[in-house]
Formats: sequence, structure tokens, C-alpha cells
Amino acid sequence: MSTIIVLGAGMVGSTMAIDMSKKHLVTITDFNKKALEKAVSKCNKLIPIPLDVTNKRELQKTIKPFDLVICAVPGFLGFETLKSIIETGKNVIDISFFSENCFELNELAKQNNVTAIVDCGVAPGMGNIILGYYNEKLKITDFECLVGGLPKVKKWPFCYKAPFSPIDVIEEYTRPARYVENSVMVTKEALTDCEYVDFEGVGTLESFNSDGLRSIIFTMPHIKNMKEKTLRYPGHVEYVKVLKESGFFNEEKINFNGNEISPLEFTSKILFNEWKLDENEAEITVMRISLKGTNSNGELKTIVYNLHDEFCTETKTSSMARTTGYTATAAANMFLDGLFIEKGVFSPELVGKHEACFNYILKYLKERKVIYNKEEQ
Repeated sequence: MSTIIVLGAGMVGSTMAIDMSKKHLVTITDFNKKALEKAVSKCNKLIPIPLDVTNKRELQKTIKPFDLVICAVPGFLGFETLKSIIETGKNVIDISFFSENCFELNELAKQNNVTAIVDCGVAPGMGNIILGYYNEKLKITDFECLVGGLPKVKKWPFCYKAPFSPIDVIEEYTRPARYVENSVMVTKEALTDCEYVDFEGVGTLESFNSDGLRSIIFTMPHIKNMKEKTLRYPGHVEYVKVLKESGFFNEEKINFNGNEISPLEFTSKILFNEWKLDENEAEITVMRISLKGTNSNGELKTIVYNLHDEFCTETKTSSMARTTGYTATAAANMFLDGLFIEKGVFSPELVGKHEACFNYILKYLKERKVIYNKEEQ
């Protein structure tokens, strides 16, 4: 039995802590005491500790006794938190969606004899793991990831609910989207190239450019075409574009009746109520990973993995928390079981390239009824 500390007691953080507590002694931390109380009410085996991760000294002191850190802080806190964890010499599994380049910490991790697996969620995460595995089997020319988390019941106008912080969702809509076309990296605004795609059991969804390729732009430069697009119900993009173009996502503060206020903070506050996923509200996660390439015999192969996951009524766990959190806990248990021992910073495709790791993670997810269905042509 290992000692684990989970940083962040939100929807995904608490789900990971509960899952890890099946085999390990788990401590969970958060700045928000109510979030800690809620997590412990779901699983009384968890040990709660109030913690502000921006207090570097306190953070490093708190994590020092533990065998493994699982980091589930908001994206804007992610990079500095990860750096502090690595400096402490602690192995870490990270799901925080930060904008900085994770590989900037690679040398630091090696110097501190640390294994850090980052971006270890559903997307980025499982899509990378699948790509990493098949990159060893095929000469891949095309990779596409379509992914989205959606409420089962569509409520006008946005037809969307966020299983995590609205400010992180808005960043998906504002961060420039990078993709690779004919071996050239292209940068476009998010929410562009909107097109309709059909999914069995859901119907027609709209896909749009978002900055989800992340590490594979650098780790898979030989793949000529790579793209990640986010999925929403039709109509969502138009409403978000109106907010964006009208300045509601601007960070620069404006003066309103003598008060300095950031439009982004104001918008996030408003959308928090509009987008907040209610307790036990039914939602789904859909993802389609498509790969094209040739095998050693020169035969063209197309591999497609489809995920359709729903809110678990048995455990009262959201689909996004399951698909994201269980990928990370699979990686955590895989590491603790000694299947991955390399030192440095590793994105998921660098883990998935190892067949034993790939099979372990898929099996772990299947045991939790998160199932990726494979089609091959």
C-alpha cells in the first residue's frame, strides 16, 4: 500500500482520490474546505488537508512524506505547481491543462530523479496513449481526435454544462488552436473550421478547432496531418463567438462606476451558474480517435477508437470525471506497479508506446466500464 496525495478536490480530483483509496492510503487537499468536506462525505477513507498550492513552501512541506502526487489543480496554476512538485523530488501524475510547455521541466525532473506523467486525462490523455501505441506499429500519416463532454439534456442557449471551471472552458475558446497540415504547423483562432459530425447514440454534433494537440506537435513531428477538435451540440459555437467578439472574454480590466473589473472574470461568474453541472446531472463524454498509416507490408490501415461514456448512476460519478480521472489513476497504479520507471517529464504518447503500459491502461479503464471500441480497416 502506497501513500498518495491528491492536489485538488474538485469533481475530477475527488473521483481520482476515491478510486486510488481502493488500494492505497490517500490524502486529499484543496483551498476550498467545502470541497474537501464533500469529497470525504463520499469516501470516509480520505484524509483531508486544507492547502493553498500557491504557497510554495507549504505545498512542498505537505507533499514531502508521500510516495506519489496526483495533481488536479486548475490550468492556470498547473505549471508552477508541477515545478514545485518536481523540485521536491516527488513522482507525479498530472491532469492540469496548462498552456506552458511541459518539456521545459524535463531536465529538472531528471536532476531530481522524478517521473512526471502529464496531460494524463481523456483528451489530452487517452488519445495520446492510443497514438503512441500505434506509432510503434504503423507509419502514421494522419491523426484526428474529436472529443467533447455534453449534458444529456440540452438547455438553451448554450446547450452545455461544464464539469470543471468555466474559466478553463473559456480558455479553450480563446487559446489559439494549433494543428499540423502537410507537415506544416498551422495556427488558427479557436472555434474556427466548424463542421457537423454524426455520432451514434448522440446524433449530429458540431466540431471546431481547439488547441488539444499539445505535446504531440513536438513528439510526433513525422506525422503529416494532425488535428484535434472539440465537440458541442449544434448552435453552441455561434453563441460563444458572439461573447468572444463582443469582448466578454477580455482580461484587461475596465472601469465600471469607479470599480475596476475584468470582463473575463465577470463572464466566468455569470457562466458559472449557466454552465454548472448539477449534482447527479446526466452527461456524456464522446470521443473518436482516427489514425491512418501503413504497416510493415506497405498496407494502408485505418484505426478508429470510439468512446461513448455516461454518468454512472451506481457511483454517482460524472462521465468527464470517470474518463479523465480513471485514465490518470490507471497511470498512477501502472507507475506504482513498476511498469514505467523512466525519469523525466513524459506526455501520454511516450507512455502508450510501451505495449505493457497501453494494455494496462485499457484494461484498468474497462474494469471501470470506460470502454474504447476499436474498428480497423
